[in-house]
Amino acid sequence: MSDRQSSNAYWQANLKIIYVCIAIWALVSYGFAIILRPLLSGIKIGGTDLGFWFAQQGSILVFIVLIFFYAARMNKLDRDHGVDE
Repeated sequence: MSDRQSSNAYWQANLKIIYVCIAIWALVSYGFAIILRPLLSGIKIGGTDLGFWFAQQGSILVFIVLIFFYAARMNKLDRDHGVDE
């Protein structure tokens, strides 16, 4: 595989990881916290409804998990493509 093809494969895999992370972030931040909040209001967690929990804490916790997920996946991708440190 040429350097150009290898570089394109690396960036395509990187973009796929980014798109997955953005989709999860949007689903949690906008979907659960805003759009689906009325549907989640009947489910109680920590003394409040699930929609409010996602808006206040859940989306932040999911974002932090996504940061670690992205870092781990990029480290693996770097090793697979021989560009790790």
